[in-house]
Amino acid sequence: MAIYNPKSKKAEEFINDAEILETLAYAEANKNNVALIDEILDKARPKKTEAGYTCAGLSHREASVLLACDIPEKVEEIYRIAEEIKLAFYGNRIVIFAPLYLSNYCVNGCVYCPYHHQNKCIPRKKLTQDEVRAEVIALQDMGHKRLAIESGEDPVNNPIEYILECIKTIYSVHHKNGDIRRVNVNIAATTVENYRKLKEAGIGTYILFQETYHKESYETLHPTGPKHNYAYHTEAMDRAMEGGIDDVGLGVLFGLELYKYEFAGLLMHAEHLEAVFGVGPHTISVPRLKRADDINPDDFDNGIDDDTFAKITACIRLAVPYTGMIISTRESEEVRSRLLKLGISQVSGGSRTSVGGYTTEERPHDTEQFDVSDQRSLDEVVRWLMENGHIPSFCTACYREGRTGDRFMSLCKSGQILNCCHPNALMTLSEYLEDYASDATKEVGYATIERELERIPKEKVKEIAKQNIADIKNSNRRDFRF
Repeated sequence: MAIYNPKSKKAEEFINDAEILETLAYAEANKNNVALIDEILDKARPKKTEAGYTCAGLSHREASVLLACDIPEKVEEIYRIAEEIKLAFYGNRIVIFAPLYLSNYCVNGCVYCPYHHQNKCIPRKKLTQDEVRAEVIALQDMGHKRLAIESGEDPVNNPIEYILECIKTIYSVHHKNGDIRRVNVNIAATTVENYRKLKEAGIGTYILFQETYHKESYETLHPTGPKHNYAYHTEAMDRAMEGGIDDVGLGVLFGLELYKYEFAGLLMHAEHLEAVFGVGPHTISVPRLKRADDINPDDFDNGIDDDTFAKITACIRLAVPYTGMIISTRESEEVRSRLLKLGISQVSGGSRTSVGGYTTEERPHDTEQFDVSDQRSLDEVVRWLMENGHIPSFCTACYREGRTGDRFMSLCKSGQILNCCHPNALMTLSEYLEDYASDATKEVGYATIERELERIPKEKVKEIAKQNIADIKNSNRRDFRF
């Protein structure tokens, strides 16, 4: 029987079933233990320091107690602390990105994904490099600077060489004032050698959703194809970090397995990365199972309602205070608005989840990986964020200045990252307003920038930011960064 060991490199030891079951039993036994809950909440609360704030974070077991807690006033306190943490370390900035689907060819049999190889209804498509270039120009014309590329797993149609060629093409496109400055990659688990190639290609974050940490369910949900190998998939982040990629992104697909099990497994994975590599995940995504071509979410028994989803998000924020949290256009405007207050720091905008979807006037549905609930344009999303007190950020400075991995986390944990991120967000927002925004969004945007410039604590930084924003407005000079 596997023994729980967060420092182990074996999947069944760092994501240990017995430990998760014990954790869930402990959480259930203590869900109304007010003294313990108050102790955990006090530990989670951000503490003021000379440099800014510090946060202890929570273990998977402590966080699971909070997730199980159903005392209304304590749940509200969880929500308040989640918002405090988000504001302490990320401020009111929300990073903007878009997915770019390269190919829906796939050899796996995942029963929850329309790309599975047995689906004979979905048209199969793989972008040529000219088509990649056209998609990138369309995304640049929207105003995007950061992409997450997606592809099915198919060693014949989508080999690593194809992915690398696409990354090179994306970075090569300079259209008007547009550039894609960061390419994050969400492709299937691969080898250390291939992760090293991705690192050399200049990727930002490597993202891989676990889908489910429950091994038996995992193997049932992935009956055929290379993804069936639970250990190889679960140990992928270790290989990515060994290959030199120091920013990795975790996530489960909520709705496939019981959410409390997934929650504990997700946090154990974060603890494992911290224990082995000294730095946890750069991001955690919180997707929920959604309807797609031949996928009906009602066929799965573990769907979660919006209140439970909000509670999961808030508890993740308390557990991993320094990790970025991502919510996509899978979710509606209403749900996204609620979760932005509970820890989310990155959102997609104007997304299309089909291969070649950005170059068509009408949104294609026949090759979508999932239904998009929030179908607003990027301009509408940007204006909505500002009208709700957030700063839309197109910043990629940390990645391009080498502030990744433990260097990013050390700055974040000391509170120093705010000295870079706030002015960088305002400068990239200025770029968006000048080059892409509607008149209505410009009006809201420049009022936001004027207000937020005054919140920069260092006078010298404030003056430089003001001058750079003036240069952006009065010339074609772009890409200022701290």
